[in-house]
This record gives sequence, C-alpha cells and structure tokens, in this order.
Amino acid sequence: MDTSKEVEIVDFLAEVLFFSEVSQKSLKNFAAKLTIEVFRKGEVIFEKDEIGDSMYVILDGKVKVYERDHTYGILEKGECFGEYALIDSKKRSAAIAALEETQVLKIDRKYFYELLSTDIGFAKGILSVMIKRHRKLDETQEQLMQSRKELQELNDKLNGLIMGATDAIIMFDKSFKIILANPSAHQILENKDALKRNVLFFLDEPSASKIEHLVSHQFLKEGIQKQTFIDDVIKVIGSEGKESNHEGTLSSYDHEGEHFYLLILRNIEERLIAENKITALQTQTAYLEEEVKELTRSFGIIANDQSMMQVLKQIEQVAQTKATVLIHGETGTGKELVAWAIHNSSNRANKPMIRVNCGAIPGNLIESELFGHEKGAFTGAVTSRKGRFLLADGGTIFLDEIGELPIELQPKLLRVIQEGEFEPVGSSETIKVEVRIIAATHRDLKKSISKGQFREDLYYRLNVFPINVPSLKERGDDVCLIAQSMIERFSKELNKNHVTLSETDKIYFKNYDWPGNVRELQNLIERAVIISKNGKIDWSDIIPMKNKEEEASKPLDNQKIYTTQEMQELEKENIVKALKITRWKIYGSNGAAALLNIPPTTLASKIKSLKIERPL
Repeated sequence: MDTSKEVEIVDFLAEVLFFSEVSQKSLKNFAAKLTIEVFRKGEVIFEKDEIGDSMYVILDGKVKVYERDHTYGILEKGECFGEYALIDSKKRSAAIAALEETQVLKIDRKYFYELLSTDIGFAKGILSVMIKRHRKLDETQEQLMQSRKELQELNDKLNGLIMGATDAIIMFDKSFKIILANPSAHQILENKDALKRNVLFFLDEPSASKIEHLVSHQFLKEGIQKQTFIDDVIKVIGSEGKESNHEGTLSSYDHEGEHFYLLILRNIEERLIAENKITALQTQTAYLEEEVKELTRSFGIIANDQSMMQVLKQIEQVAQTKATVLIHGETGTGKELVAWAIHNSSNRANKPMIRVNCGAIPGNLIESELFGHEKGAFTGAVTSRKGRFLLADGGTIFLDEIGELPIELQPKLLRVIQEGEFEPVGSSETIKVEVRIIAATHRDLKKSISKGQFREDLYYRLNVFPINVPSLKERGDDVCLIAQSMIERFSKELNKNHVTLSETDKIYFKNYDWPGNVRELQNLIERAVIISKNGKIDWSDIIPMKNKEEEASKPLDNQKIYTTQEMQELEKENIVKALKITRWKIYGSNGAAALLNIPPTTLASKIKSLKIERPL
C-alpha cells in the first residue's frame, strides 16, 4: 500500500467509531497491516458459524447482516463487522453479504493480536472503545429489562381488560379456529372448551356468512381494511341452544406472516327490546295523533235535548265498568264521540283508545290490522307488525262499523271478548290482552243475523250495554247549539268575522232533515264560514230547503228511466270523478267525501262495494 493511500486510510479510520480512541501513530501501524478486498453485489463475505479469523471495515458500499431469509440489519461505509468473533475466536453469529459492489478493509487475527501486544496506544484505544461498548450494552440491557417489565405489566393490564370485559372477545385464525376467548365469550358460546373450534359453528347462517364474507373479501382479498363495524345483527347460538343478538366489530392483524382476526361482540338484547317498545309507542303515537286530529274537529258532545241527555246519562252509568258497549245510530250522529266520552270517563283514560273502522279496511287486511302479523305471513308483509288489539292493551278499542266485519273473522273477535287472547296472522304464539271493547254500527244487526251476515253469539257479547244515539233531526234545538259552536270554531280557525245565528237562521236549521247528521252539519258550516263576508251568511243559499212535499209535486219529465245496474255505473263514474279531482283523498274538508257531501265512511263502503281501485 503506497504512502498516499495509507494516509488516506488513516484519516478514514480516525472517523470510524471503533478506532476513535486509537492514536494517529497506532492507526498508521494498523493501516500497514490492512488489505483491501472488493466484493460483488450478492457475494457472501462470510457465512454464519464460520470461525472468526478476521474483521472488516466498510470502505465503500453496503452489506447486509442476515440468517437465511431474515435480515438483521444493513451496514454502510465506516461501520465494522466481525470484530467480536475476531477477539474471542468464536463462530460467526450471522452471515454477511454485499448488497452492492463493496470495498472493505480487512485485518487478520494474527496481525490484530500482534498490534495489541506490541502497540500500547493501539491496545489502550481498542480497550477503551470496547469498555464503552460494554457499558452501553449494560445500559441497553438494563433498559431492555425495564421495558420487558413494563411490557409484562402492560400485558397483565391488557389481559385483565380482555378477561374482565363484558363484551365477548374472540380471536381466530384464517381457518376460523378460535385461539382466544374471554369469559364473556365462553358464556355466550356456552362452551368452556371453545378453543380450536370453528367460530362460525356458533353463529346462525346469515351471521356466519357475513363474517366469512368480511374475512375473505374485505380483509384477505383487498388487504387494506384492518377493521370494520359489522352493520348487521350477529346472532350467536350457544352449545346448549341459547340464542343471543349482538352488534360487533371485526379487525385483523398480521404476525410473522399469519393472519389473525379479532371479533368483539356486544349484547344488544335489552336495546332491541327497548327499540321494539319505542317502535310500538311510535305506532301508537301515530294512531293517537290521528285520533287527536279527528277529535279537534269533533267539537265534543253538545246536548240539551232530552234524547241526547239520556245518552249522556248512559255514558255516566257504564263508563266506570268493564262492560262491552254497542253504540247504535245513523251515520254521522257522533257515535265516535260517545265512545271517546266513555273512555275518557273511565279508569282507562290514561291509556290509549285505538279506533278501527271495520268498513274502511279491505277484508283481506282487516285481520292483520286487528291482530297483527308476523314477517312473511302474506305477500307484502316485509316486517312484523303489532295489531290494534295489542296497541290497545290496558285501554280501549273502538270498533266502528262493526257490522262490516267479515263473518269469517267474527269467531276470532268473539274469542278476544270471551278469553282475552288471540294469535297474530302467521304466528302460533297466543297473546293475552286486557282491552275494553266499544263497538258502533249504523246497521240493524238483527237483520244481519237473520241473513247470516253476523253471528248471533257475537251480537249478544257486544250488546251488553246498548246506547242509541239519536239522529240530528230528532234532537230539536240541539242542531242550533251545535251549529253556533261550529261557527265560532271555524271563524277562529279561518280568521273570519264572528257570525251569530238569528232566530230566522235557526228556523232554516231546524226545518232541514240533516240526512248526514252532525257530519253533514260540520261540512256545511265550514263551507259557509269560508264564503262568509263581513260576518254575514245567507243560509237560504246554503241549506237545502226542498222538502218532501215539494219533491212530490214536481212534475215528471221525459228523461230516461235507469236500471239499477245503470244507476250503479253512474254512481261509480261520479265517485271516480270526485276521487280524481281530490287526488284520491277521501277524508278532510278537501276530500272526495266532502265534495260528494257524504260521510267518509259511507264513501269508503261504496268504494269497496263498487270495487273501485286506484290506478297504479
């Protein structure tokens, strides 16, 4: 090695940490013993377990320290390797290979030991560096021991959290075999020996398919997603058959090339029960809100005539009992108001009163409406639904137009009255209820019985306490009292000037027969207030004044005489026309019933009997 190269190497070695304590003079002696070797990319410098007879200093390039497929580290320019095996003459602890073309300075053991024994400066420098290394190693080992202690404490805490968690924690491998399960998991799995068993065996089919899909598609194939919230309810089936519902998260991690998965399940049984209660309450609230809307437009019971005062007396007599009540009366006489009065005067007033119009619900749906149904019980039953009887449990159910109830459903209603129990459509579960039943009809049910349209035993069970609501024409001056109350209400709602009925006005009201009863009166009053000007209404233009004598004296014209079938077709066309104008809305002041000047329940019955269907 020429002098200039030797000087260059001495300067280079002075910057190498292993020789940082060696004097310049001793470095020159050391440099004189070195040889320069060059290794190609991938060339092995020495193998593991070889006897260490030399050490190396990287002059240029990079090498890797490895054992088989595992790389321990990368060494670069200015770093040494092989010094420990050189000093203690033991086997190499790892192999070294060049990562690129690499130049190294090499010294053999005999020259290294020769310098240690003859060059005191070299020996002191190397010894000083080795002492510092060992001190550093001691510090590192102490830190490692402390880290191990802290890691053990952390593991103990983590293990305590896992084992004490109320959530079920299950770890499994890529073949779905359980490798860890905490006590909460063992509890829901009902198996203390769940380890090594397939986690999918403890899930119902939809849940197992969901977990399998997440593992095979979102974790293994995509290789990106490491955790996810499972958006479906996971149903666990224990070894003893107990089922439980859970929400869960699934996460994955890799360890030494193996995939592992962590399933955390939280029991939501109580939450599902609460949600079902909320759903039931929301359904009940929707019914009640609809009832409130109807009530706010019903004006309460206003009575002064003796016939209606008798009804109020009967309400007072029966309200506090559990007796079934059957309210008789023409359409529009206020039978529902009587039902509400009974309910609100009873000890059930703080519970709901659920109304069902048996004439407005199609025959194929009335059973489901009354008793509820299970999911899939019939086409269109996409979810389970509670029936009106269950919603009315503890309260009252009002069965309006009971005479329209299909004959095939009447035994089921009779059973509810007698036994207080029923089964929802599509279910074998018997449900017990405690419900007060109030029914109403405008039909003569005894005639329906003779025609085989109504069960006699059901009639007697319903007719325990009959109440006959008189028609409006039978109530004398009540029509004027009710009309004045309605005028005041609508004037306030519509921001119109107040109108007071004169004695002449009252004659108009009392002379008209009011075939539509209170409902007809209500629609007429609302229309009158809308068109009123400056607090004045000409009732002669609003109230039909033609009496029967005038109709009888009217000369016959030469118009065509229609058959019954033709009259039905004309009526059907007229109803369809009204429905189209009102966009198929039946109820309300702007509904088809108001346009046709007939009660909504009557219109609903006609739509049903004439088989009128709304086009899709």
